[in-house]
Amino acid sequence: MACDRYVAICNPLRYTSVMSSCLCIRLALVTWVVSFLVPIPHTVLLSQLSFCESHTINHYFCDVTALMKISCSGTSTIEILNYVMAAIVALMSFNVIIISYINIISSILKIKSKGGRHKAFSTCLSHLTVVVLFYGSLFSTYVRPTAAYSVNKISSLSYIAVTPLCNPIIYTLKNTEFKNALMKSKIRR
Repeated sequence: MACDRYVAICNPLRYTSVMSSCLCIRLALVTWVVSFLVPIPHTVLLSQLSFCESHTINHYFCDVTALMKISCSGTSTIEILNYVMAAIVALMSFNVIIISYINIISSILKIKSKGGRHKAFSTCLSHLTVVVLFYGSLFSTYVRPTAAYSVNKISSLSYIAVTPLCNPIIYTLKNTEFKNALMKSKIRR
């Protein structure tokens, strides 16, 4: 989405040639491959843990940090892996999004008409809202020392369930047809 918004606002005349279906397929494939490969080291390391006492996880789902909490094995390797993966995957993708939005905002500020700036900002606002929701809860859950870790169900629930639930609502609110239908329903009451 950040790539799409960047091209749409910073290079609008080249949008159709840059954002071809071939590029979209490549972006989706890269996302799927990375999403498949990133958990493999965690899975291998977690399979080697031993659990002495309780096998009950105090969480909504079987999460890496929840498993580390009930393990009686040393988890320092997994902790280091969590930080490395967070730095490589999460921060890299987050930085790409932030850099694209810095370029987008600088391009928007160069637009002379107030209406044009408003339209460009509203194009990006819904995606930026979802990004902040997702990455904010993700970082607050995983990027902290394990000693300070307590199973944070609210934060986990936020990035697992709340963000995907908010996606349709956030993107629908910018839809002109939806706004018109909402206005008509208010008038009828």
